[in-house]
Amino acid sequence: MQVEKHLEPFRLSLEKLQDVSARLRKDMLRGLGKHAHHRAAVKMLPTFVRATPDGTEKGDFLALDLGGTNFRVLHVRVLEEEQRVLKMDSQICAIPQEIMLGTGEKLFDHIAACLAEFLDSQKLRGQTLPLGFTFSFPCEQKEIDKSILIRWTKGFNCSGVEGEDVVRLLKEAIHRRGDYDIGSVAMVNDTVGTMMSCGYRDQSCEIGMIIGTGTNACYMEEMKNVKRVEGEDGRMCINTEWGGFGDDGSLKDILTEFDEEVDKTSINPGVHTFEKMISGMYLGEIVRLVLLKLTEEKLLFKGCPSEALLTPGSFETKFISEIEDGLENAKKILTKLALDWDLVDACVARLVCDTVSSRSARLCAAALATIANRIRTNRGLDHLKTTVGVDGTVYRKHPNFSDELQAAVRLLAPKCDVSFLISEDGSGKGAAMVTAVAQRLSCILVLNHSKLYKPVTEL
Repeated sequence: MQVEKHLEPFRLSLEKLQDVSARLRKDMLRGLGKHAHHRAAVKMLPTFVRATPDGTEKGDFLALDLGGTNFRVLHVRVLEEEQRVLKMDSQICAIPQEIMLGTGEKLFDHIAACLAEFLDSQKLRGQTLPLGFTFSFPCEQKEIDKSILIRWTKGFNCSGVEGEDVVRLLKEAIHRRGDYDIGSVAMVNDTVGTMMSCGYRDQSCEIGMIIGTGTNACYMEEMKNVKRVEGEDGRMCINTEWGGFGDDGSLKDILTEFDEEVDKTSINPGVHTFEKMISGMYLGEIVRLVLLKLTEEKLLFKGCPSEALLTPGSFETKFISEIEDGLENAKKILTKLALDWDLVDACVARLVCDTVSSRSARLCAAALATIANRIRTNRGLDHLKTTVGVDGTVYRKHPNFSDELQAAVRLLAPKCDVSFLISEDGSGKGAAMVTAVAQRLSCILVLNHSKLYKPVTEL
């Protein structure tokens, strides 16, 4: 069948997936290296999150989630007795265009003002609550409460923030007001928030994964392997930034002509190679290009592409989920795209969607298996039982994605028993949990320190 000729490059054998996993393992080691990380495609960023929840965390926390034209403030309560994290309330605040393009001082003054308004509405004014800060822009984290903005993205261009510590800028804005204060601050990446929001319900959760518009994962690594940070004891959560896997050309042999076209026409050619093969932002476009190629070769739609099929971005990723959910949906979507289809066309379109989404799930499984296998060998275990906290529309909404992913992980990490837990509000509850754990660890540190350095009179 001529259609198969175009779909065959998407079908990756188990051996090929094992090979991909081995390549990622090498890249992860390079990213962890003290000197090699500068040129590593997989960045392996230290997050300074030193532990997952142990179930003893409790109290009230604030969470701040800034990642686009709106930001969210949340009040989160952690209940030790019930092992639950409750979102008490939240408020969305808009960020006007003039603030997005104004000074950093104005931006943080605006955030501080919205935070004050929220504290009043919750009758929390007067309490000094710890705060988890999810800041979804490229940052270099120096400590749990120190994060330097590398560059603005998503339409922001506030002056005086790039190269600066965003926690300090937030605290300065709050001090300028002088009418309330916050406690300790923990900076949180959204992947870490996903892991931590699941970690309170399931203490074996040591991996966080997002497969939505983009993709990324984090996991708990042994400190002795994190060469960029001083200290040998314990563990630290590493934000892999695995979307960049292949940016050095290491995946060239499995890229199809359609992947190359998606990359070439993207806003960041040559960057985030792995992400472009598996995440929601690109899957629809890959399917469109395959359908277009089959139409041009007169294998579909009587060789007549519609205006919509010729338009980049017209085939939305959600169409893949809908088409795979049933032929009736396929017929509706092909009609919506003004294509002259028959039943065979609808079946072929469904096959194309299934092939592209299946590759995504299997590649994702190869990367996840690499992490699970690494945790197992790091700890010298014959068998590892672990949980992955997961979020993202591709994982949540696609009818077969999670099943395919889990089946492939079982084959690629046979000595690991990997469970999956869907995250509830990682950027809110997860940010609060990071803060709660950081607070618990600092209390332990203070206690240990006071035992070690007792005044002479007490010895």
